[in-house]
Amino acid sequence: MAEGDDEETFSSPLVFRLHESAPRVVQEVLLERGWKEYNEYYQDETEWNLHWRSSSFRASDHDKVKPWQRLNHHPSTSQMTKKDCLARHLKRMKGIYGASYYEFSPVSFILPNDYTKFVAEYTKERQEKKLSYWICKPVDLSRGRGIFIFHDIKDLRYDCTVIVQKYITNPLLISGYKFDLRIYVCVTSFCPLTVYVYQEGLVRFATEKFNLSSLDNVYVHLTNTSINKYSSSYATDKERIGSGCKWTLSQFRSYLRNLEVDDALLWQRIYNIVNMTLLAIAPSVPSSPNCFELFGFDILIDDTLKPWLLEVNYSPALSIDCSHDVIVKKSLIHDIIELLNFKTSDGINDSSTSKKVDKAVHSTQVPRPQTPWRCDNNVNSQRPLKTCHSLKSEHSRENQEQTFSQHANFKIPHVNLTDDYHHVDGDKETKDVENEGKEIFRRNHSGETSFLPLHEEGNKTSRDEHKIAGSFPRKTLTSRLRERMNMPERLTSFSKSHQTLNSKRTKVVTNSSFQIPHLKTIKRSFFPLYFISDLDKRPPARVGDFILVFPFNHSSLVASRNGTADIKSIIQEISKLTHRFSPNIKAA
Repeated sequence: MAEGDDEETFSSPLVFRLHESAPRVVQEVLLERGWKEYNEYYQDETEWNLHWRSSSFRASDHDKVKPWQRLNHHPSTSQMTKKDCLARHLKRMKGIYGASYYEFSPVSFILPNDYTKFVAEYTKERQEKKLSYWICKPVDLSRGRGIFIFHDIKDLRYDCTVIVQKYITNPLLISGYKFDLRIYVCVTSFCPLTVYVYQEGLVRFATEKFNLSSLDNVYVHLTNTSINKYSSSYATDKERIGSGCKWTLSQFRSYLRNLEVDDALLWQRIYNIVNMTLLAIAPSVPSSPNCFELFGFDILIDDTLKPWLLEVNYSPALSIDCSHDVIVKKSLIHDIIELLNFKTSDGINDSSTSKKVDKAVHSTQVPRPQTPWRCDNNVNSQRPLKTCHSLKSEHSRENQEQTFSQHANFKIPHVNLTDDYHHVDGDKETKDVENEGKEIFRRNHSGETSFLPLHEEGNKTSRDEHKIAGSFPRKTLTSRLRERMNMPERLTSFSKSHQTLNSKRTKVVTNSSFQIPHLKTIKRSFFPLYFISDLDKRPPARVGDFILVFPFNHSSLVASRNGTADIKSIIQEISKLTHRFSPNIKAA
């Protein structure tokens, strides 16, 4: 059999690991794609390919990531998604590179620290008789909680850190309803910076018509679905919009084109907002090649077709509330998986398979034709050892196999394969199956129950002489490959006969989901999460509905390879790109 055929035959499904707060749609999509979900009882800590969680990972998680693994968060990206941190970063970039480049962000003040500055600006506009409105947002809350709009400073009240921004009073309206855009952005690398924007997204509507005379009505001014789904107008058939409070971006594009609006400049400006915002934090994000990040950029468009950045969302909501969510979010997850560029060799097909089988087999009873033995620190003093599933009676091999099949469908006690050797205590009652399964009996040096390992590199001859039944060294990917290359021939033969003996048990435990593969060397190496062209070493322009927005030309590609150190030249290239589009914008 050819080597390629052999790899294909014994390749295992990719494994995903989800935190309890991870979106359900992620699980559904991965299962549809043939992935398997990580099981902490049967698999080792490193036997997964994708770990997805809503909150950030610990620094140790990033340090321990393996070449075949992906984390769905880069380190230190919350500095952009907290409202106050984002405002500080954008204000700093305005001071360094000029306000004209970062005019897409409304004037902002962080209170209470900037209270004096806010009062000065508020007083100045009052003296100039400008009719200004302000919006107040708690910096640590999401889904529209705690947000209110005010015109008079006497209505400003807060008991936590808040951000006060100039309220945009001229939003683009559709049939009188305010809306904003949820733009999905996937950053596959911060060094070099590599940014993809999803071409499909969501348009989120307020459910009552826009009116500045009713500042207290959240259904007029806020577009959050978590708020508007409780509106009495949510289910009604609203003019042009329909029922609910969402469109897809495809519907919005169609709406603009029906009005003969040239939206090319609009989308280029939105891409510029994404890139300029990410450039503000890119130099401070540590390099982490096996990470990616999905952001939700909230963009408001005014009646001159100018886009404004409202905020950037960390772990944007992927819940399914309507048919538009199904259309957008399921395809979004599918295309993210394509973007991550997993390979067949990334399947956990050595360590996970063998450990899962060994855990289930050894948890029921020792898979040997003879009775296991207890060793009391003396190889010559041996007495029979009953396993915890022997049911206090002797069984023939046939009865043992029947007992095994009866217990294979529930969680069974077993030691955690984090030690070099493991064993079971035949005198312990199985009162709490799940808790027992997590215990580790380490008594090799205490004179109590222990098994001698079958073989060990440091002392192969003495270990082989005993061949105590039921003793197995820890099976890791490294140790299995080492065994393949260095194991004595007689031990290799024994391993094959042992595998044949337990083939029937293996099928019962795994429900025929996979077979034990032959041990073979698997070459793994680090590689970028995105595809790389062999010709110009650039990431692809498009993967699914994701389009590459950075790097966007040769100059930005060179700058990104230098760690985005020359941000000024990148910003200048962005400005040149924007000026290529016609400045004439026809309003809707």
